[in-house]
Parts: sequence; structure tokens; C-alpha cells
Amino acid sequence: MSLTKKRKVAVTKVDKNKAYSLKEASNLVKEINCTKFDSSVDLHIRLGVDPKKADQQVRGTVSLPHGTGKTKKVLVLCTPDKEAAAKEAGADYVGLDEFITKIEGGWVDIDVIIATPAVMPKIGKLGKVLGPRNLMPNPKTGTVTNDVAAAVNEVKGGKIAFKVDKAGIVHASIGRVSFAPEKITENGMELINAILKLKPSTAKGTYLKGASMASSMSPGIALDTKSLMN
Repeated sequence: MSLTKKRKVAVTKVDKNKAYSLKEASNLVKEINCTKFDSSVDLHIRLGVDPKKADQQVRGTVSLPHGTGKTKKVLVLCTPDKEAAAKEAGADYVGLDEFITKIEGGWVDIDVIIATPAVMPKIGKLGKVLGPRNLMPNPKTGTVTNDVAAAVNEVKGGKIAFKVDKAGIVHASIGRVSFAPEKITENGMELINAILKLKPSTAKGTYLKGASMASSMSPGIALDTKSLMN
């Protein structure tokens, strides 16, 4: 597959033999953007954990100080007494049975699902549809709660969920190329700090094994893990 002119120029600007600081990468990722649209800026962080072990499943949430630059569609599944609060907080969809039926039929045009504990027994059967898409509400990510208004506000305000995949890597969007470099840096550091705090006590050896930053369709920028640890 041949490279476009923009892609060729972008590749020449990234030194493959250098590990960049987060600040340097945040500036460089804007320079090498190859798209005409406002690309997502993503971090890919390789951890020294064994995801097959339950006690080494790194998973959590973090509120990015400058948001992700994307407006997330939020569905709140709750009992009628919680619906008004969810709607007032800005949830895009609110209800229960009608949305369960829609999801069973294949509808998943949403980014986050928040549910109250009381309705979780009804939602359990949706695991096969929601699980592979990381949409299943979970207390660990704050998406199973009685305070649905607070949960909606957090998601709309820039809260993201992350978890290590089967290869031991965390992938997460931390903004857009239109963001100022300082905002990309601050969002990235917030995510990295959250991951560092979640280091499993059973994980041996180097925890932060590698990291890179990239925007949509741009070459990856290797990050200096030592500087990230400090």
C-alpha cells in the first residue's frame, strides 16, 4: 500500500530511534497529522501485567481535565423515579424496557450506558451484546450507581473508562489534534498517573514497559517511559 505525500512527510518528522517526552510528543502529533478532519489523539500503554490473571486486570476511570473533544451519547437505564434526574443532567436516552428490547435487536448507537443497581438483573441478559463493545455497566467504572445525574455529568465532562486488553496494552483517546499541546500533555499525564496508581501488587518487574502516542492514521510516536514515571 503506497503512502500519501502527507504521510511520507509525517514519517520523516518522527525519529524512530528516539523516545520522546510527553510534552514533545504532544507538539509533534499536531505537526504530523495527515487527516483533513479533527483526528483523535490516542495513547497506547504497554504494561508488565498478565491480563489472564484476575488480580492483574488493570481497569479504571479517569476524568480528563480538558475532556476528549467528543460529545458522548449516554443511555441511562433506570426506574421511573430516576428518569427526571438523568434527563436534567443531559442523558441522551433514558428508560428501561424499551431500550433493552432495542439493544436485543442490535441497537448500540451509544457510547456509555449508566444503570442503577435495581435494574441490573434485567440488563444481565444483554452481556453478549454489550460485553464485546465495552458497554456493559460496571460498578468499577462508576456506571452502576443510584446517583445517575452525577454519573452523566462526569461522562459528559470528560470522564473515560480504560482497561488492559489481552495483550497487556491500554488504549485510550486523550483529545483531538485541534487541542493545544498543553492540553494534550495534561490529559495524557492524568491518564498515565491513574494507570500508575492501579499497579497490581502481584505484578513483577517493570510495570510501564512501553508507550506511544498517535493520531488517526499518523505514525506512532514512542514515549520515554522513564520521564512518564517521574
